[in-house]
Amino acid sequence: MAITSANQLELLQTAEAVAREKMIDPGLVVEAMEESLARAAKSRYGAEMDIRVKIDRKTGRANFTRVRTVAEDDEIENFQAELTLDQAKQAITHASPNVVVLSGIAQIPPAEEGAQPETRRIRRFLLRQPSETDRALMEGVDQNTPPAPGDEIVDEVPPVELGRIAAQSAKQVILQKVREAERDRQFEEFKDRTGTIINGVVKREEYGNVIVDVGRGEAILRRNEKIGRESYRNGDRIRCYIKDVRRETRGPQIFLSRTAPEFMAELFKMEVPEIYDGIIEIKAVARDPGSRAKIAVISYDNSIDPVGACVGMRGSRVQAVVNELQGEKIDIIPWNEDQPTFLVNALQPAEVSKVVLDEEAERIEVVVPEDQLSLAIGRRGQNVRLASQLTGLDIDIMTEAEDSERRQKEFEERTNLFMNALDLDEFFAQLLVSEGFTNLEEVAYVELDELLVIDGVDEDTAHELQARARDVLDAQAREALEQARGMGVEESLIEFEGLTPQMVKALAEDGIRTLEDFATCADWELAGGWTTVDGERVKDDGILEPFDVSLEEAQHLVMNARVMLGWVDPADLEASDEAEELDQEGEA
Repeated sequence: MAITSANQLELLQTAEAVAREKMIDPGLVVEAMEESLARAAKSRYGAEMDIRVKIDRKTGRANFTRVRTVAEDDEIENFQAELTLDQAKQAITHASPNVVVLSGIAQIPPAEEGAQPETRRIRRFLLRQPSETDRALMEGVDQNTPPAPGDEIVDEVPPVELGRIAAQSAKQVILQKVREAERDRQFEEFKDRTGTIINGVVKREEYGNVIVDVGRGEAILRRNEKIGRESYRNGDRIRCYIKDVRRETRGPQIFLSRTAPEFMAELFKMEVPEIYDGIIEIKAVARDPGSRAKIAVISYDNSIDPVGACVGMRGSRVQAVVNELQGEKIDIIPWNEDQPTFLVNALQPAEVSKVVLDEEAERIEVVVPEDQLSLAIGRRGQNVRLASQLTGLDIDIMTEAEDSERRQKEFEERTNLFMNALDLDEFFAQLLVSEGFTNLEEVAYVELDELLVIDGVDEDTAHELQARARDVLDAQAREALEQARGMGVEESLIEFEGLTPQMVKALAEDGIRTLEDFATCADWELAGGWTTVDGERVKDDGILEPFDVSLEEAQHLVMNARVMLGWVDPADLEASDEAEELDQEGEA
């Protein structure tokens, strides 16, 4: 079949029909047709030729052209797609006066993979009688200019005959391009809907995964994103949360979820107008899908109770969400900026006696009465697990008896420390512990007035206590230094400001014996921290953690060491500190 013998408007009509069916731009279909015809022409004239096809968007006429690039004699690599200056001049002379010179922008492919293409202005010499369109483009372009390297010589070639194989190949190219355009359209449509709820119809189930028809595409509800006891049949209507939309080789993939905490939050937003209007905000959600959930809410209007608004009249609002989640029990909790107060609310219905918060470690200890322990933990630890997810804290729950036993043990350890180190009797040592002293440093360097408030301690006794504590600390420091030097620690590390002899010894035991070794440490290696592994927080022990070195102090020590070694410019450090201070002021 020859292109010239076909109804030229049929190409445009076919493009319009395909575009309308697939809901894509007709121009993309026409471009696919142009590419398929160009491939067919290359199979006829030669694969090394640069054959291009342009279909007129009004008449449907397909114009076949051969493009050759002008190059220097010693730079020609493809004699079918390139020609020398002399050959270009001969071609133009032979075609004269039917030569049209146009000027335009060309994208030069990058020489290296990953580099940006080069944009360059070139001239095109069309070896044909100028058309009306050409005349408009010829204005302002010198028609007598000679060709130069980089210019393109364009001449028309006869249309090709599309045999059976060529026609089949052209069809495959068009189908591939249409499929790619359809995938791009689908991705663009759904990528901005991530984080929203969508309604769909179940099409089929594959290996436990549910394939959902969402209108202009298919989405997948994986087995682990389904609520445990749910089952679906073909044709069932389903409501899901769009968790992610990714562009993959096989096309855009839309991943749905019914177990995500955000799904519950979006359901409440649909049922509670105050949440949709921003009067009430959902601050946190924790779920054990299909079983139980906790949701923390806050109201920005003092006249509106956030918990009551979410529950609704006779529980109508929360019941609608419960029904959608297959009977999942929902605890609605008032959010509070004070973390201990918020945690007490989150552990409901259990009653809490005492809360001890460790902000640096993001851990919290909760003391409950003996009869409330099982209620606070919940079945299989469900209640405390959800409260931990809701607050973002690790929670240790103990009874009042266990708390008392632990405090008694700490009291005895500190009493023995003061008895052995300061040569005190048990009663006097217990007095120190009762007044809040926990270590020798506090006794040695505390203000004298804080010792004088203890019953039976006069000024002479206070001086004697501090002298004994300092003597013990000095002896421990000398012993630590000797041991550190015995392990090969350099003086530069021993004399570094901010490190005590005990700290230097601890560093040496961990293999850090020079200032250079110390400067390569990370702050968390020194101060310790917490890492999340498989959803659980794991403790990272720090080398200097026993000496109560915070993360900020560790960072300051490491940066000072790098400045001393010349690794960091002090001016850069000061600028960074100033920027951090400005950020903190802005947050305040």
